[in-house]
Amino acid sequence: MPGTTVTGADFMHDLDASGDSELRIGSLFSGYGGLDLAVEQVFNAKTAWFSELNEPVARVFSGHWPDAPNLGDITTIDWSQVEPVDILIGGFPCQDVSTVGKRAGLAPGTRSGLWAHMAAAIDVLQPEWVVIENVRGLLSSPAIRPPAEGDDHDRRYPGDATPDDATLRGLEPDPWHLGDNAARPLRALGAVLGDLADLRLDARWIGLPASLVGAPHQRFRIFALARRNVPNPAGDGLIARRGNPRPGASATRDDRAVAPDHRLRAPRTGWLTDQENRIGDAVVADRRTVQRWGRYADAIIRWEHITGRPTPAPALLSDVDGPRPAPAFVEWLMGLPTGWVTDASGLSQNQQITALGNGVLPLQAVSALSLLAA
Repeated sequence: MPGTTVTGADFMHDLDASGDSELRIGSLFSGYGGLDLAVEQVFNAKTAWFSELNEPVARVFSGHWPDAPNLGDITTIDWSQVEPVDILIGGFPCQDVSTVGKRAGLAPGTRSGLWAHMAAAIDVLQPEWVVIENVRGLLSSPAIRPPAEGDDHDRRYPGDATPDDATLRGLEPDPWHLGDNAARPLRALGAVLGDLADLRLDARWIGLPASLVGAPHQRFRIFALARRNVPNPAGDGLIARRGNPRPGASATRDDRAVAPDHRLRAPRTGWLTDQENRIGDAVVADRRTVQRWGRYADAIIRWEHITGRPTPAPALLSDVDGPRPAPAFVEWLMGLPTGWVTDASGLSQNQQITALGNGVLPLQAVSALSLLAA
């Protein structure tokens, strides 16, 4: 389910644009680092710093990236004081665009409206690449963009085209056009892609389920990969439109083309290569697996083969609360190494479940970024 905004013919030329030096990642809304793992794998890069507000989840991230400082609350960061990076990544909060949420949409004041702060970071830091991940609701939730100076607000958001929660009445009828009709409210993804275009970034996006890489669940996600189309501009003016001007641009970088395979990958993501190599292998559930898992046996045995480890017990049993999902099982469902979250110091089982439920499945993100890179 791919989609495209304005993209240059040489969009993916010089993927590893730093020559012999390692590309540096700035990570926003970082969670347990699932998107970082995928970007490190695809770009052969390293996370330099991260921003995560949830303190228990930040402990998970710091345990795996001990040298990366946490910049904390994205709404309080002065980006002019932050070290520039080659790749800026993030999955901004999805509560307001999720199909199981209230569908408040991408708008100022909402949790999902924190995208504006990521756009501000892009504008100041001027990364060569931007990677975004979010839920399927980006295709159907509305977006209200802050008006630019001189905008005719009534034309952009006519009263008779205001979407309601039941039918999203007034949204452009075709989700693949994503904002071609200026007289209609934008879809959330259309607003994000429009902002990237304003920031002089060419973007490609794709939607795919986790089951495409062999996971035993759907977990459909949207991924976008963008690259700068104007080398190191002095500033794109988007933040001035938002009323929060800040100076700054990253330094010019080496533009030699060197294939990523010319260097060894970090041990942190080596297991992802093993998982990639097992996708598509033929596996057959044995009698014991069928007896244990019934109609789920084929999905379970396939994911066991891809992850290289057996399925943990799926539930925690309690006489008081009844059965609850076991964090180790959810961790396995996400394709993470054993203990990636569950061995984190001091996290309760509820905190582990929260961290895992909001995270990115690394192998799914690797597949999406590889498809976009192709």
